[in-house]
Amino acid sequence: MTTGNEPTVPDDTTPSPGPHGDPHTSQERQRHPATGRFTRSMASARRDAHAAELFADGYNYEQIATALGYSHRSDAKKAIDRAKADVARPAITRLIATESEELDALYAEACAILQRNHVTVSHGKVITWRNPETQQEEPLQDDGPKLQAIQVALRVRESYRKLHGLDQPAKQEISGGVKYEVVGVDPEDLT
Repeated sequence: MTTGNEPTVPDDTTPSPGPHGDPHTSQERQRHPATGRFTRSMASARRDAHAAELFADGYNYEQIATALGYSHRSDAKKAIDRAKADVARPAITRLIATESEELDALYAEACAILQRNHVTVSHGKVITWRNPETQQEEPLQDDGPKLQAIQVALRVRESYRKLHGLDQPAKQEISGGVKYEVVGVDPEDLT
């Protein structure tokens, strides 16, 4: 039952008015507490999708910026790029999950190889040695397969870190100088 005094519910597809009454410049964006970056709302994601639809219909960036109230055509291009990323994100997430599962299986297999005992074999025969404590002939252990399994495990972990972007980017130091040249002035006149 309605009383007629209920507040109007804004349509999610219409951006809320900004400080100057422009519905396309919402200043009520929230910042992420950890990163400090602005988080996208559903309204801005829909607006980005609308920009992509207009681009697919043949509008140029300037026309999209005017139609959707972006301040510059570059903002329209960025919106289209965000919409493309939104479309690709589920497929990329699924691909990363699949790759992660495969890397996990490879890592588990490398760990299983590490747990096994490997004996040295030469010309089809197991090489033995006499244990000085027990005076018994025992198979000579081969560490080669374990060392190879360690290398594989390390490469798998490196691939996993790269896949998930966990590695820190390499720091680069850039140095240099600036040379100024005054054109049209004789250096002798300056002294």
